[in-house]
Amino acid sequence: MSHESTGEIIKSLVVNAAIAASKGVAAFISGSGAMLAETLHSFADCGNQLLLLVGVRATKKPPDAEHPLGYGRSMYFYSFIVALLLFFGGGVFSIEEGIEKIHHPEPVESIGVALVILLFSIALEGWSLWGNIKVINKRRGDTPFLRYLRETKDSDLIVVAGENSAAVLGLFFALISLVLAKETHDGRWDGIGSLTIGLVLVGVATFLAREVKSLLVGESADKSLLGTLDKLAEDDPNVDKVLNVITLQQGPGEIVVAMKLKMRVGMTGEELVDAINSFERQLKTVAPDVKWSFIEPDHVS
Repeated sequence: MSHESTGEIIKSLVVNAAIAASKGVAAFISGSGAMLAETLHSFADCGNQLLLLVGVRATKKPPDAEHPLGYGRSMYFYSFIVALLLFFGGGVFSIEEGIEKIHHPEPVESIGVALVILLFSIALEGWSLWGNIKVINKRRGDTPFLRYLRETKDSDLIVVAGENSAAVLGLFFALISLVLAKETHDGRWDGIGSLTIGLVLVGVATFLAREVKSLLVGESADKSLLGTLDKLAEDDPNVDKVLNVITLQQGPGEIVVAMKLKMRVGMTGEELVDAINSFERQLKTVAPDVKWSFIEPDHVS
């Protein structure tokens, strides 16, 4: 688990706690349904980030008899729970609130304080999101941004970035709907704002749930690892050919590798064991995320 990821979670937690409190004041003063939706969204985000921190702590538990490969996938479980809470606790509630406000509009009053708080919240959320993007850009290298989001194994970072993206979009929609409701004296705009925020949250939550589900079920490691394995085998004088490879992402920064290798002909049993042990040491040197490796000598894949 990267210290950068944990730092981004903590930063987002602090930001959302401050924003949730200020939004609650604005919702009370203005009577805005969109502001209420945003308040609950921010409080839900605080709970979500606490869940991610619980997941980070769970992944640090050492392997034991019941979990010989450790607890790395705990992060994926908690990330999936966060996606569900974002969907139901934030998205569905905001949609229901929006529909109610559209059918039974109420006048929006005293938006001055609400606007100041919204602009303050946009600045804070934007700062937090920019931090997420910088970490993502650092990790993705030459991989296109959207492709990295689909393929990355760092579920915690992507969940936080997804939450912050939804928060920034939601704040802009709340700002626009609040101004329109005030200027047109039509409370339905406030309901439309809440509805739009809910749709954004549902969309982001659906994307996150789909990506994390794949990791939770069991996803192969990044394809670049296969090239590393092939190169390592090619450079090893005791290895003739890679017959078969299975990789498994066991958690953020934790990979399992199982390989069948065709070894050099004529080796004694002791030489064969030494060659395999040497290959495993080299593998963990060039690919430190490989925590477990199981190598079998064979003639056929």
